[in-house]
Amino acid sequence: MSAGSRPAGERGSATVWVVALAGVLAAIGVAAVLVGAAVVGRHRATAAADLAALAAAEHAVRGDPGACAAAGEVAGANGAWLTACTVGGGAVVEVVVEVPVRLGPLGVSRAGGRARAGPVAP
Repeated sequence: MSAGSRPAGERGSATVWVVALAGVLAAIGVAAVLVGAAVVGRHRATAAADLAALAAAEHAVRGDPGACAAAGEVAGANGAWLTACTVGGGAVVEVVVEVPVRLGPLGVSRAGGRARAGPVAP
């Protein structure tokens, strides 16, 4: 056996290590993409909730009884479902929305968002 040669039992072991490392890197990449999709879904839900609450508060300040209907329209325009809407004293509105989040092979999940809006006390 010369100084540059390897024993016959170790031939191809580098291929196994490269394949294993490629599998680990692929799994980490898929996990990163799924976490990214969930974070984007959460941001979309929060933005939809903020806009829906502002629209509802604008109607509630004027005494319009359709404040929650306006919130539902704005939420729907942002790809969300309005799941709860309450108009409290002083025209303060609280809304809860959900948006669908596509997680590839794991299916479709939901991300939620909550927001409050209303006039500022002097």
